[in-house]
Amino acid sequence: MPRNQFERMMFALMTVVITVHAYVFYSLYVVNGTVLMEVNNAASVLEAISKQGGVYMFGNYLPIWEVVVIEFLFAYALECLVGSPLSFRLACKVFDPKNTDPVIFETAIICATVGIMCPMMSFIAAGLYYPFYAGFNIVTFLANWLKLVCYNFPFAFFSQLFFIQPLIRTLFKAVFRRKISVETTNEV
Repeated sequence: MPRNQFERMMFALMTVVITVHAYVFYSLYVVNGTVLMEVNNAASVLEAISKQGGVYMFGNYLPIWEVVVIEFLFAYALECLVGSPLSFRLACKVFDPKNTDPVIFETAIICATVGIMCPMMSFIAAGLYYPFYAGFNIVTFLANWLKLVCYNFPFAFFSQLFFIQPLIRTLFKAVFRRKISVETTNEV
């Protein structure tokens, strides 16, 4: 998989692009869709978001594309600075990468990444989507954070393990195939 800093950054970019879209969709449609449609008396989630003027974030209503960009920036920064390096180190504490089957080791990295990123991104989301119109209360903030972790963790775990990471690894191998095959040929 990624062998240098550039490849690690590209792998993280590919992962975050797909992941952020999946989580925004999950949050808006699966978790909050029914409530949005009922409150706005709408037949679809998109109609409900349109009627309310966007997605509530930062105490304002923003278009969905702005929400995706904001979450992408946070997720990419956290993935590059904390998630990837720390998850690799955690997996190395449990398994020796040289003596462990690659599938097992990659699964350990995925599990560690979800365990790190889900609470961090849920914490950020608790702040971004906090109902500031009601005033700030630390207990409400922490309750919202815990609620988001409980909603997001199962989705994050299963989507990363069975869909997103296999897709990203396949795409990554396709994009970097020539470079990897040239490196392998030169090493022999």
